[in-house]
Amino acid sequence: MTHQNLSIRGCFYSIALLSSAALATPQTTTIVVDTGQTTSYGEQGAITPPSAGQPFHGQDSQHSSSQPLYLDNGDGTISDLNTGLMWQKSPDFVNKRSWSEAGPYADALVLGGHSDWRLPTIKELYSLMDFRGSSTATPPVPYIDTNYFDFQYPSASSGDRLVDVQFWSNTAYVGTTMNGNFTAFGVNFADGRIKGYPAGLRPNGTTFSRYVRAVRGSTTYGVNDFEDNNDGTVTDHATGLMWGQLDSNTAMSWEDALAYGQNSMLAGYSDWRLPDAKELQGLVDYTRAPDATNPSQVGPAIDPIFDMNDPSSWCWSSTTHLDAPNNGWAVYVCFGLATGWMQQPPNSGNYNLVNVHGAGAQRSDLKTGDPANYPLGWGPQGDVIRIANYARLVRSAPACTDLTISYCNTKVSSSGCIPTIESTGIPSASAASGFTVQAVNVEPDQIGIIFYSLSGAAAVPFHNGLLCIGGPAHRTAVQLSGSTGGPTCGGILSLDMNSAGICATIGSGNQGYVQALFRDSLDPNGIGMSNALSFTVCD
Repeated sequence: MTHQNLSIRGCFYSIALLSSAALATPQTTTIVVDTGQTTSYGEQGAITPPSAGQPFHGQDSQHSSSQPLYLDNGDGTISDLNTGLMWQKSPDFVNKRSWSEAGPYADALVLGGHSDWRLPTIKELYSLMDFRGSSTATPPVPYIDTNYFDFQYPSASSGDRLVDVQFWSNTAYVGTTMNGNFTAFGVNFADGRIKGYPAGLRPNGTTFSRYVRAVRGSTTYGVNDFEDNNDGTVTDHATGLMWGQLDSNTAMSWEDALAYGQNSMLAGYSDWRLPDAKELQGLVDYTRAPDATNPSQVGPAIDPIFDMNDPSSWCWSSTTHLDAPNNGWAVYVCFGLATGWMQQPPNSGNYNLVNVHGAGAQRSDLKTGDPANYPLGWGPQGDVIRIANYARLVRSAPACTDLTISYCNTKVSSSGCIPTIESTGIPSASAASGFTVQAVNVEPDQIGIIFYSLSGAAAVPFHNGLLCIGGPAHRTAVQLSGSTGGPTCGGILSLDMNSAGICATIGSGNQGYVQALFRDSLDPNGIGMSNALSFTVCD
């Protein structure tokens, strides 16, 4: 434990700082969390990371994005400081629920002092995927970080397979699967896939029941904000990614798709690459499908701003699927129907090609081989084996964004004020000004400070509030929150962290954490505290 001393004009506080948890609140921009994959793979098995120009260069392991950043709040909840979402740590693994039961269960949940839980969208749920998982490993490894999230494989007596650890989302499929089933999407954290599951009464009169991991926070995560750049590219301002507007126009092997990214000079840029699985899934428009029951929603499951050569398109990602034999399969996303060869009726020997999983599913395909060797597909639902799939390229958009995430609980002041920290502008290591952090709804005419840390988020009890940043803490100059006679809760503490040189000190690409503390003379402990803000410094 580290002790950090902060003083405010005659008041001296010793603050014990330690790693702990934060209570996340919503954000309005989407961070695509890294898949976690760090090993490079060839057609079969792991390989030495290939250099530019070599086969298999540009795969998932060679591109690092925002690394997973979770905090255990110690109250049965987990905060994701990338997405701003808060998650149920321990699902109910005893009682499986149908889709119609899953939403009401989440809505009624009271956990960690919060009652605004809900069933996650498919994009929210997929943000937790960790592609270092494998159900075929010994022992099996879940596709979710079990350092933070509780996970259980089925018991031998349950009648379920090892891979039957599917979780419901609230995203209903706009078409139907299996020749007419009403369907909703879920994520399987045992085998690393997205699939549509029966969400209504099945023909045999039964319902399909699976697990629920509830979420709370903003519902804007995963909502795209596309702009046509009129040069063959589209920028998603929600994620900061730039995409090729047209796919590869020709289906190809995984190796060739990676090379297609390496060699592209689309719109004059030379840093195109094949997207990882989570980046690619972020493009899916789940309000569209080729078999949508509403004619206005018919089409590939992607925004019409993109051109699709083949409406049944399946697109490669750069991510290897470790569930498949010898790591010889790679992840793809279906923008068209996710088809398979099914025996209808069961055990009849009569196979039909049907939409098994729904447009927007995420599966995996062989990196190389002859699809003629798989005339009835692969697996219990006959997933079609294509081997030649399309490529849609991505690159990081060049501009910095004003992405910040508020987290932690504020301490209500003696006058009932709810001090809240917020920001305007872009944190920059080189700009002379322009990133202003301010705490509003502060008690007026009080002295206070804004203090920051590079060490991480926390939620340490402190004088009936929460210290929300890890030590060591760095204080800035003492301020006055406003004039005598100002309105109740009208006080403000403000600081331009660019002009103060703080962002330059933190450094480009690094994260900072900031909180405000002020004197509250009527509070039994004499202080008031805001919530906190995390931010990433741009160039």
